Amino acid sequence: MRNKISILFYVKRTKVTPDGLVPIYMRITIDGKRLETSTKKFVEPLRWLPKADRVKPGSEDAKTINQYLDVLKNSVYDYEIELIKMGSKVNTENMLNKLLGVDQRIISLVQVFTDHNNKVKALLGKEFASGTLERYKTSLKHTVDFLKWKFNVTDIDIRSINHAFITEYEFYLRSVRNCNNNSAIKYIKNFGKIIRICLANGWLDKNPFANYKAKVKEVERVFLNDGELKTILNWAFDTLSLNQVRDIFVFSCYTGLAYADVKQLDNTQLVKGIDGGNWIILHRQKTETRSSIPLLPIAQDILNKYASNPRCLNSGKLK
Repeated sequence: MRNKISILFYVKRTKVTPDGLVPIYMRITIDGKRLETSTKKFVEPLRWLPKADRVKPGSEDAKTINQYLDVLKNSVYDYEIELIKMGSKVNTENMLNKLLGVDQRIISLVQVFTDHNNKVKALLGKEFASGTLERYKTSLKHTVDFLKWKFNVTDIDIRSINHAFITEYEFYLRSVRNCNNNSAIKYIKNFGKIIRICLANGWLDKNPFANYKAKVKEVERVFLNDGELKTILNWAFDTLSLNQVRDIFVFSCYTGLAYADVKQLDNTQLVKGIDGGNWIILHRQKTETRSSIPLLPIAQDILNKYASNPRCLNSGKLK
């Protein structure tokens, strides 16, 4: 939707030069907000035609000034198109910067997001898990697709993001992407981290999330009962790999460990407790918190099953 822009030229009769000339000003009104700036041109007060926004014809300088005013007027509309293409807001502040030739460095949303993801990738295994990177990569893809769907652009100036952008993005995730409530909120939260980076760097003056509210819905977790778990444990699959997957799954059930933590288990994390039993002592990959987990008999049986496995012996891993 194009902004409503009107342009008016007028003279300031209170600013008379020693030669008896008055300056010509340009007033630009964008959506009801005014911007006034000097054209750097002067004219005799009686030669100015207010209704025509022109200098009275009849002299060479009148022709020159009138042509200059036409060029200036056309420049405003050209700048409007430039701002739209850049994804910047068409407002009085940005228009004044264009008229004055002030170079405003565009802070690209997609570039900031991409830079964030590259840093996450560089810190894989140190501060971030691979699942975290995949989540942010998916969030970036949804963001790029939303920009194309809503604005028909491939990127946007970060300063163009406001409350309406956030709510429209959520609507897109729920409708076009068909995300459920919690998935949509998850992607919005990932996007929120990018906004916090921009706020911290001073690229945004206001937080577009200031009046945004979203609530994650409680999901009823379906769990296996004892009989179902034992059925899985005793089920013989046709391939070795599927049997190994089954063992890892059951081991996770009896220890409460996520797959990422089970994958990293090694001999140094298996210790003898004060009760005489075996315990797993480790720092969770996701939360980085220390956990002490007693090994229940079935979990211990699974570890014993792989104790002589050549790959486990070579790598020092428990599974």
